[in-house]
Amino acid sequence: MSRKGAIGRAGAVREGGPPSQRWLVGSRSDPTLRTRANGTIPAVKRGREPVSGGTSWTVTGDAAGVRLDKFLAADERLGSRGRVAAAIDKGKVFVNGTEAGRADAGSLLRGGAVVRVWMDRPGSSRRRPGPTDAGEVEILYEDELLIVVNKPAGLLSVPLERKSEAASAYEHLETHLRPRGKRRPLVVHRIDRDTSGLVVFAKTVRAQEQLKDQFRRREPERVYWAVVYGHPQPAEGTWRDHLVWDSKTLIQKRTRPGDPQGKEAISHYRVIEALPGASLVEVRLETGKRNQIRLQARLRSHTLVGERRYVYGPESLRSIAFPRQALHAYRLSLRHPADGRLLTFEAPLPTDLAGLLARLRRNRP
Repeated sequence: MSRKGAIGRAGAVREGGPPSQRWLVGSRSDPTLRTRANGTIPAVKRGREPVSGGTSWTVTGDAAGVRLDKFLAADERLGSRGRVAAAIDKGKVFVNGTEAGRADAGSLLRGGAVVRVWMDRPGSSRRRPGPTDAGEVEILYEDELLIVVNKPAGLLSVPLERKSEAASAYEHLETHLRPRGKRRPLVVHRIDRDTSGLVVFAKTVRAQEQLKDQFRRREPERVYWAVVYGHPQPAEGTWRDHLVWDSKTLIQKRTRPGDPQGKEAISHYRVIEALPGASLVEVRLETGKRNQIRLQARLRSHTLVGERRYVYGPESLRSIAFPRQALHAYRLSLRHPADGRLLTFEAPLPTDLAGLLARLRRNRP
């Protein structure tokens, strides 16, 4: 890196040099999003390792059927999912004497299972090798002023009061920074929980202010890939709407241009690939309103595949099975807050979206 102390992680590749730099993040799937085939951790597993240290809890009552990470994130245990992810990543968590891996974090506990956390397990002081650097969050770039991450679907960008038990990228970065004596990450922007892809956090108040100013001025390039129903016509164009956030229903709505509460929303789209019954579309945000792409696509009868909130008509109109909205923050370009050089990051489609495209391509006549 040209800047001393800058760290490019997770198989990132830089192309070019100052004043413009570009990083590509590997397209590996995040194993923390997978569970066992039957979705549970068995009460007894073979090949157990003798475990004598640490603190243990027996799963009883209402705790049966709870996810392992949620069980351990309770205040009386580890206190946050960020700490749980770090403990699992370092091989400190056991279920019935068997070490739990990242794939076990979302698995369900059976009654009678014994969960043990062995914080001072010999040889566990360093993080185990793996595809992520902050629990469930893949760090693409980090220096003294900012962190850029590739967030998996299913993880909040930042904690929400109404979803206090839900894990967030912010918490994982907080855990990542704590051993280094750094302050907490500072929020610059966010993407939806079930949207995957690139998010930037600041490490100082001044850097946060500078980055937020860029977003207010609509300077960063924010490019998303989405799989939508149908085939947009024309194949390239601009979506312009006025939107208003409904704080009671927690959804975005279209409103008239003269509405004093309304905000202009502008997206530029182009069809990358036409598929049977659907299209892979690239959307470049000019504005960045909450749920903007999801609503604007829906308003033009091109609902995102997997969408649950911004839908219309009977379920039969949405026949393509997918567990989340098919939306991925693919590219992010912004100016470094220290010297103004242009940084560009790209995160290829995650495994679930790539699998969706492969499935749709197989349906071609």
